[in-house]
Amino acid sequence: MKIRSLPTWLTAVLFFLIVGVVVQIAFSRGLLSDYWQQIIMAGTILAISAQGLNLKYGYAGLFALGHAAFYGIGAYSSALITKDWVVGWSGNPAGGLAGVMAIEVGFILAVVVISYLKIGHFRNALRERLAEWLTPFESTVLATAVMILISLAIIVVVGGGSGWLVRKGVLTVVPAVLGGLPIEISQQVIFLLALLAGAVLAGAIGFLVGLPLLNLTYDYLCIATLGFGIITYVFFNNADQLIPTMKGARGMVGIPTLTTWPWVMACVAIALVVMRNFIYSSTGRAILSVRDDAIAAGTMGIDTFKFKTLAYALGCAYAGLAGGLYAHLYSFLHPSNFTWLKSVDPFVMVVFGGVGSMTGSTLGAYVFVTLLEGLRVLPAEFIDWRYVIYPLILLVVMLFRPQGIMGTSEWGFLKPPRVAQKNPSQEASAEVTPAGPRASES
Repeated sequence: MKIRSLPTWLTAVLFFLIVGVVVQIAFSRGLLSDYWQQIIMAGTILAISAQGLNLKYGYAGLFALGHAAFYGIGAYSSALITKDWVVGWSGNPAGGLAGVMAIEVGFILAVVVISYLKIGHFRNALRERLAEWLTPFESTVLATAVMILISLAIIVVVGGGSGWLVRKGVLTVVPAVLGGLPIEISQQVIFLLALLAGAVLAGAIGFLVGLPLLNLTYDYLCIATLGFGIITYVFFNNADQLIPTMKGARGMVGIPTLTTWPWVMACVAIALVVMRNFIYSSTGRAILSVRDDAIAAGTMGIDTFKFKTLAYALGCAYAGLAGGLYAHLYSFLHPSNFTWLKSVDPFVMVVFGGVGSMTGSTLGAYVFVTLLEGLRVLPAEFIDWRYVIYPLILLVVMLFRPQGIMGTSEWGFLKPPRVAQKNPSQEASAEVTPAGPRASES
């Protein structure tokens, strides 16, 4: 049986199982030094982050900087959760988890209520009524102000109330359930919850940031998201004023080292499978149509803003997941790791590997890390030249293969799913049968 004829899910499981086991054997037998083990795990983590940017830039066509900001949000939030479980900086081992989950649940429920009440339609109706007595500008401003006040009230009542209940529940239940388990098991469970919480928080903030910004295009969106990245960097530098254990500009220390190869491999496997199924779904095709021609997509009834916001939020969630793994790999976080300049790195990975290619983004991440760290073998007097050699390699690749290593092609289970083809006799019978739908309609 050919491998290509196997079900996609089975091909993916076999691939990740074989790769994961082979690399783990190489690690356990000392075939790779600790330094190269960290390099391989760092490349895999960056591949997850690059997948998120590829979704935003390659598939949705959103030229947005500030990706490192969401990387940092996931890193700091997950680190707060696991560090609290170990040292109890908040006074309760589950205090960090309770705080992050309260924010996420409160925000999500408030957004659901606002969407259900259709505040936007209410704003338009109110503006039309006010236009009978006021000028168009005055009616728009007043209707918008009323909508903002109503939304804030919903956030305070629904979001604040539900968040308070979630926080109380987590503070009560989690220590009681996990406190009786061995510390090795409870730490792994908390680590899983921290990774999920960091990804969700980054995605929620990405959704919130995208609401006012995703109506912008091209360089305007780039500058606006760049501003958000700078704001986040300033916040990280002064975060100790709000949460002392984050240490601000001194850097956060004491983060438990929980990122291992099985964790990294499991996360990248799930990330790639989810991305693959998402892109080849009807939602993914709608996102691609918005990228190719937003006006034509809107004419066909596709809500362009909705799908751009969805792609942006999911891409930010990928960055948050990668940030959580990064924080627990090096056990130290500093704001300088999340400056707006660091947002250029995933762009280099995506463009180098191939814009709009999941395989290319993964390869680009590994090539980026391997070249940057592999050039450290140069003699000490030439070590700084690696920052010259690496850009020269990129320049040569872009000159002779501007579409990147992979272009838009994919390997293995990441290839587009096959579409069943009917033979001519079946198509002819389907066309002449009045009761049955045509092949194009089915």
